[in-house]
Amino acid sequence: MNRDTRYKLHDIRVLAIDPGFERLGIAVIEKKQKGREILLFSSCFRTSPKLPFPERLESVGKEIEKMIKKFKPRALAIETLFFNTNQRTAMRVAEARGAIMFVSKKMGLEIFEYSPLQIKIAITGYGRATKEQITLMIPRLIDIKNKGGKTDDEYDAIAVGLTHCASTLPVDK
Repeated sequence: MNRDTRYKLHDIRVLAIDPGFERLGIAVIEKKQKGREILLFSSCFRTSPKLPFPERLESVGKEIEKMIKKFKPRALAIETLFFNTNQRTAMRVAEARGAIMFVSKKMGLEIFEYSPLQIKIAITGYGRATKEQITLMIPRLIDIKNKGGKTDDEYDAIAVGLTHCASTLPVDK
């Protein structure tokens, strides 16, 4: 995360990603000068397991490009990797993160990375919060329509976006 970044006093729009290659959580959040953040969009983008991995990466890249063109965010907020026991999956997710970051940077977005610990603290105030606790807190922080239709990946992406909004202070340039 680059805390030296300064925004002029206006709305901040961020593309927030919970990275993956099979399921990719996507959220677009706007932070107004005054008031609460607004969820403009959220989705769980899925790639077909029948496709070869390079084609799945291409699908992820194209989806990110489509989201950037449609919503015109200024920043990408993406979760850093948490290595679990499955190294093959972790490597694939790392490759997907690389594709996402490449497309975002190529299209002029500033990139911010947040660890699971930073996200948990920003959303719940507690670094050992569970997924359930995070999911319960998110609707208290941002208005979500159709709460029942959201996937864990969407909630994770929303949490990443809210973390970015909480970490980014608008200032005059």
